[in-house]
Amino acid sequence: MYAILDIETTGGKFNEEGITEIAIYKFDGYEVVDQFISLINPEREIQPFVVNLTGINSNMLKNAPKFYEVAKRIVEITEGCILVAHNAQFDYRILRTEFRRLGFDYERKSLCTVELSKELIPGQASYSLGKLVRSLGIPVTDRHRASGDALATVKLFKLLLDKDTTKTIIKNSIKVNLKEKVAPKHLDIIAEMPATTGVYYMHQEDGDIVYIGKSNNIKKRVNQHFTNTNSKAKRLQSKVTNVTYELTGSELIALLKENEAIKRIKPRFNHALKRSIFNYALYHFVDDNGYINLKIDKADGRKKAITTFTNLQSAKSFITRADEEFELCQKLTGIYKTKNSCFHYEVKSCHGACVQEESPESYNKRVQALIDKYSYANKNMVIIDRGREVDERSAILIENGVFKGTGFYNLNYQINNLDVLESIITPMENNRDSQHIIQSYLRKHKRLKIINFD
Repeated sequence: MYAILDIETTGGKFNEEGITEIAIYKFDGYEVVDQFISLINPEREIQPFVVNLTGINSNMLKNAPKFYEVAKRIVEITEGCILVAHNAQFDYRILRTEFRRLGFDYERKSLCTVELSKELIPGQASYSLGKLVRSLGIPVTDRHRASGDALATVKLFKLLLDKDTTKTIIKNSIKVNLKEKVAPKHLDIIAEMPATTGVYYMHQEDGDIVYIGKSNNIKKRVNQHFTNTNSKAKRLQSKVTNVTYELTGSELIALLKENEAIKRIKPRFNHALKRSIFNYALYHFVDDNGYINLKIDKADGRKKAITTFTNLQSAKSFITRADEEFELCQKLTGIYKTKNSCFHYEVKSCHGACVQEESPESYNKRVQALIDKYSYANKNMVIIDRGREVDERSAILIENGVFKGTGFYNLNYQINNLDVLESIITPMENNRDSQHIIQSYLRKHKRLKIINFD
């Protein structure tokens, strides 16, 4: 649990500042579950430059509560939380100073989104909150007011959690929480899971991840883990004390994140994605007569495939449908083994490439159309899919045929600028499995929006 906050102060000498406004959003890693926003009478003068910056003046604060009147609420809403702020050292110092004046020793773990941003989003022109969130396409209102800045920090922190592929932030959070409470029962864990699409992470007591999974209904899938009675499930159940999750909205994003996380973290109970998840591929070659032939074969990383398949049956089903869609020759696609004409030629649904009645130029145009549709080699494009919320979309970036990563953007923000798009993307590895996942998903979901870049 996190308490994401922003504080506006009077300015002045070090450790003599007073708080003029505070906003705290209690954030469970997925959504805001509580909030506290208040002006505060600092009982001291506000520096003129601060008035110009925030718009908060002494007249506005005459009837505002003094800090001691809201101190209990601040303690309660931040209890058991890690404090998160942009330049956390400043906000945490100010809070501790105010509590010290009351004779109370206020201590919390803290995280700084400036430091996290420098680590997870390197190369930004500026890491000031306003410039950073604008460069990332994060909407911000009421700049230099506590509520507006704290909300912007919430959205930035969500992006940072998404970019934290090693899950260091979450694992450290679990360690903090376990010191303060007994590990929850499995029933309690299931009750907290959402019935939506995403990736889930099963942790043992020290926070380490022992299993990673993906589901279109996380609650249902986690419930299955805790109710299965086979030996593997029982071993997993004995280790798991907490489950965290990452909502994706898009099944494609979930598949890619699961693949990436398993290969990066290598959880002890994951086995399937430690090896390649596909066995067959579609290749092409030009025969002696100049015709492009298609061939299904066992996947070979040394060869450049058009697309890949989990098993031989799905490969055969694909090439059979492609034969009809692109009016291809059964002989040249390997479906009909013959030295003469194919079966479709006999029933007059083949144009005659098998007996060289159709020219290679004419036939190859249709084969190339298939290759262009199902292979993203050398392409620059963004695949747009569902987001985690109604006003959000997900983006999968491919540059020059190489999968670069995934990200989310607000619908109010256009992503026609490649530089901005790259800044919101969480980099991911372009391996054979990620290519297979994307190609398979594109074959099954033909109505996905795709934006092509020059």
